[in-house]
Amino acid sequence: MSFLRQVVMLLRMSLLGIPHRPGLLCTTVVGVTCAVGVLVSMLAMGVGARREALGNVRPDRASLLSVGALQPGQSSIPKDTVALLRNLPGIRRNANGAPIAVPQVLFGMDAREKASGTLIGFTLIGAGGGLTDYAPELRLTSGRMFRPGLRELIASTYCARRYRHFDVGDQRLIRGGEWLVVGNFELGRGGGSCIAYADADTLLSIFGRDTYNEVNVMLQSPAAFSELAAAIKSNPQLHVEARHEAELVAARMQQLNGILNFVAYFVGSILAVAATIGAANSLYAVVDSRRRELATLRAVGFNGLPVVVSTLSEAILLALPGALLGAALAWLFFNGLAASPFGFQFHLAVTPSLTLLGIGWAACMGLVGGLMPAVRAARVPISVALRAT
Repeated sequence: MSFLRQVVMLLRMSLLGIPHRPGLLCTTVVGVTCAVGVLVSMLAMGVGARREALGNVRPDRASLLSVGALQPGQSSIPKDTVALLRNLPGIRRNANGAPIAVPQVLFGMDAREKASGTLIGFTLIGAGGGLTDYAPELRLTSGRMFRPGLRELIASTYCARRYRHFDVGDQRLIRGGEWLVVGNFELGRGGGSCIAYADADTLLSIFGRDTYNEVNVMLQSPAAFSELAAAIKSNPQLHVEARHEAELVAARMQQLNGILNFVAYFVGSILAVAATIGAANSLYAVVDSRRRELATLRAVGFNGLPVVVSTLSEAILLALPGALLGAALAWLFFNGLAASPFGFQFHLAVTPSLTLLGIGWAACMGLVGGLMPAVRAARVPISVALRAT
């Protein structure tokens, strides 16, 4: 009899006996459901956070940072360099013919939650002229834009909802002086964090700085990025480099995603170990109860390897219903659920790729849980098994 036919016959016999072994089925399904459900729902946080961060990313936008800077906070661009950058090829111009190149400077500030009074950090961005040309998704919901040279700022509606002193007309203390909130805004599909904008030169003056962190540019087309990068490299006066907007956003989210994924795999692994041990114990009991049956089959010509393969296949097949149920429960209870760790709000996203990952995770649990019982089933001496009562 062929190897494959032996495996199929042994697996069929095992599966037909499952209704008589409800304990094995319940132990495996419940354990795998918990492990996969927790893993998928927690990984959905990372997917949701990335979607939120990339919601406004456009291929025709780029940022110019100083050479070697990984993030805008590490970059430093002198004021006199900005004038040279504005005239580079590949940069789009607005309706008035001015290049859309917006110098920005970043400052970390504190905000206090309305409900709990907890302090949390937010980003105050000093922006030069042309902000709305560069970010057309910025839409004022109340008030007006800040004016150059004045201590005025606009804040996202997320800030106004969750934190104190961000509504239109409020005063905020910055560097010993009062700044007036003159507007609130929505930022397209990326409204999950607290952001405020003010005039860049005014902020540089009160903080005693004379360099920007970055210059954000709108490109004539996505293909113009290469032209812009080449022009920068050919000019030795420019100690800057061009970076795609998507690249910088992904790098900024890397740390948060790393934390979320670590927690997901850590907790998921603990539950997976528990589920695997439970399945292995149940399979050991099944193998022991079938010792005479397996020995008889081996005595009439069945080999040990088909026994191993069929037992492993049974363990994997028993894990699959738990995987599907766990993924379904994660989607039902957590897909679209709002979360806001570290002051960044987003919605969990249970995707098909996460479901496939959960199924693979469950298959590995079944494989590991069934390996030792399978080897045990194949290695029991035929004479000993036939004498067992």
